[in-house]
Amino acid sequence: MRALSEIHDRIKRKGLRRTFVTLWQRYVFFHWELLWMERDLTIPVGPHNLKEHPPVRLAQITEANAGAFARHFGDRVETMRELAREGHTGHMYLDEAGDAVAFIWASTRDYHDRHYYGCTFPVAPGDFFEFGGEMIPAFFGSRLSVDAQVNLWNALLAKGCTRVVDVVETHNVPALKLHLRMGYHEQGRVVHVYGLFGRWKLFRHSQYSGSRVKPLCAPRSAPVPKAELA
Repeated sequence: MRALSEIHDRIKRKGLRRTFVTLWQRYVFFHWELLWMERDLTIPVGPHNLKEHPPVRLAQITEANAGAFARHFGDRVETMRELAREGHTGHMYLDEAGDAVAFIWASTRDYHDRHYYGCTFPVAPGDFFEFGGEMIPAFFGSRLSVDAQVNLWNALLAKGCTRVVDVVETHNVPALKLHLRMGYHEQGRVVHVYGLFGRWKLFRHSQYSGSRVKPLCAPRSAPVPKAELA
């Protein structure tokens, strides 16, 4: 009965079609396309007009301080400890109460993402793979989305890296727009992730030419009203 009640509530919030699509992708089949992006670390970030945010403090994520994620990211505490234990570079931003409100990670070696996608992302010498960036809704649209990346880039630049690479999902339009604003370029490579019956994942790689990001981020034109004859 509880499951039926949850489905009924979801239908009321999102509509029948969106609910069906969500359930189909979760329990039957989904196909994600992850576009590889890259950026030269030596190129400065262009100007922006993002809003200011409450004071935050940058801290390196360690096994010892991962408890700071408990309030806003309670289900990620052990994941944060694991990533720190594996030697990846993680930055978190703490509010005045000492709670993490945002975080971002980097790997200078091949990164196996066992927590979400389930595949391995190869990292070439001189590159680092950026992943796991997230913040609480109160900071959406703030300059922290830029500052967190730039601070990570500078930290890895100091370690000898010259380029950042990452992947972004084609259905995540806000993330695609952020990549364009931050000066990323497409590599022309795609990682395809297929999910079957909520249990198995399959992977495939492909290439493309031209841009796939710009068409996805292009504003939709408003429908032209029909002219009525007198």
